[in-house]
Amino acid sequence: MITLSNLAIQFGKRVLYQDVNMKFTNGNIYGIIGANGAGKSTLLRAISGELDPTKGTIEMGPGERMSVLSQDHFKYDDCTVLDTVLMGHSVMWDIMQKRNELYSKEDFTDEDGILVAELEDKFANIGGYTAENDAATLLSGLGIKDELHGKLMGELSGKQKVRVMLAQALFGEPDNLLLDEPTNDLDLETVEWLEEYLGNFEHTVLVVSHDRHFLDQVCTHTVDIDFGKVTLFSGNYSFWYESSQLALRQAQNQKQKAEEKKKELEEFIRRFSANVAKSRQTTSRKKMLEKLNVEEIKPSTRKYPGIIFQMDREPGNQILEVNDLKAVADDGTVLFDKLTFNVEQGEKIVFLSHDPRAMTALFEIINGNAHPASGNYKWGVTITTAYLPLDNTSFFNTDFNMLDWLSQYGEGNDVYFKAFLGRMLFKEEDILKKVNVLSGGEKMRCMIARMQLRNANCLILDTPTNHLDMESIQAFNNNLKLFRGNILFASHDHEFINTVANRIIEITPNGSIDKLMCYEDYIHDDRIKELRAKMYGE
Repeated sequence: MITLSNLAIQFGKRVLYQDVNMKFTNGNIYGIIGANGAGKSTLLRAISGELDPTKGTIEMGPGERMSVLSQDHFKYDDCTVLDTVLMGHSVMWDIMQKRNELYSKEDFTDEDGILVAELEDKFANIGGYTAENDAATLLSGLGIKDELHGKLMGELSGKQKVRVMLAQALFGEPDNLLLDEPTNDLDLETVEWLEEYLGNFEHTVLVVSHDRHFLDQVCTHTVDIDFGKVTLFSGNYSFWYESSQLALRQAQNQKQKAEEKKKELEEFIRRFSANVAKSRQTTSRKKMLEKLNVEEIKPSTRKYPGIIFQMDREPGNQILEVNDLKAVADDGTVLFDKLTFNVEQGEKIVFLSHDPRAMTALFEIINGNAHPASGNYKWGVTITTAYLPLDNTSFFNTDFNMLDWLSQYGEGNDVYFKAFLGRMLFKEEDILKKVNVLSGGEKMRCMIARMQLRNANCLILDTPTNHLDMESIQAFNNNLKLFRGNILFASHDHEFINTVANRIIEITPNGSIDKLMCYEDYIHDDRIKELRAKMYGE
């Protein structure tokens, strides 16, 4: 349990929030949301003790232990992977070190024996004798194979380190768990494992994430940082989003009577509660809406970018034919082989693989930026494409300002291009900023504006939600659901895939799996699971 009393955080004259009085209780998972810069991570840093609040107090229950997902991926480079995880339980780790010191003494005394006995008793009470096995199980669940457990952290890749740090945070079932973007660099299967793990976690969890499906699956409550305040709502992200949109529509309809508004809100809560009860969500076993008041539902001040893809022409019958395509990585790894498929009108295809390089290789090939090892492809004569690459670095190696940069990719006057930048929430003063100093999120919004200029009828998107905030992801997702052309994409965002894709193509070194079905059905089909294991040689 974590209690915030009269909490305020201020940097200079900028007040993030004040008068925060809130209690996070055992058995609940709280998703912290807010616009970029609202102070989500700052709140976690204050609760963890890394940052002193300007005012107020933060308290845990007596004797409770807190664990925090570390963002320093180099701190443990000289430690083994298994030891790094064990260090997540600092009390247990200290006992282990003291035991080892005593046992290694050459002049072991009676007093040492008494102390060792006391340490052994404490060690047993906190699960010390199964600690290494528990840590190894966590690592395996997060995709860190047994042969890596004895290696030094410095020998691991960045993505492997992320998983080890997550295992460290989860180790020992802390009473209070703080997770800042825990799904970053995790593949979809590992995210599903984490959802299942947290669904069975019986302590207090606070999590910041841009992954909407993850928040929906695990969260019982939503903590919204808006209006310079921190507000606690019952329900997951989808409930907060849909209810805030409903409240906004009601606020815009001034003529609607108060009684009609209340009735509409109550009906919305009733329908949402029924949907949760029928769903697979881990939150379905928790009464997350039982104390919700209609008065709690308010419109958000969030601004959503205007991501609108339009087509200059309708696509013809022939979209894209791919025949026996093969791609090999620079290190000699076969990414895919004998890849053959034909894209039909209206299809929105997500490409999956255990190796994300496979999707990038495919997209680079069909965009003419790379050559296949073998095979060929052919676009239909009516097809125009707009491509959002995974790596956009080369686009921004220039001293152009934002307006001049965008002007390279279309025809029109300054007013025309300013409109596209304005849709992406860039202010008048922003557009004269040099593009080579933009943040990752700003660059991505520029790339999306560039795509919109194309008016293409086939969109190719390589992990499009990277670097985007929740509002941009939601707006992007909403428009792609309505887009009438074709979409070929790769993503780690479960909600994005499930709501956009109507066809799944999984590409492997030993062929492909091609199914006309939604993503939820695909990942839970036992026959497909067996086929996938066979294709990957598992």
